[in-house]
Amino acid sequence: MIKRYLKNLLIGLDQLVNATIGGDPDETISSRAGKEVRAGKGGCWKLLCLILHKFDRNHCRKSIEEDEGKDAVS
Repeated sequence: MIKRYLKNLLIGLDQLVNATIGGDPDETISSRAGKEVRAGKGGCWKLLCLILHKFDRNHCRKSIEEDEGKDAVS
């Protein structure tokens, strides 16, 4: 129960940070980064995905939420 609670808090924090930097408030940074890299945009998104890949293979690609991201402001 505590493990699930902490995971939910981390996901909420992830979404808050994404919204703070102009993303959809219901999308994680990993999903957003995965979409940006897939679209051919590099820079910090690609770097973030490379770092996350070291901990979880193909993390950004696996995290893409196709139904999220429409409420982003940037």
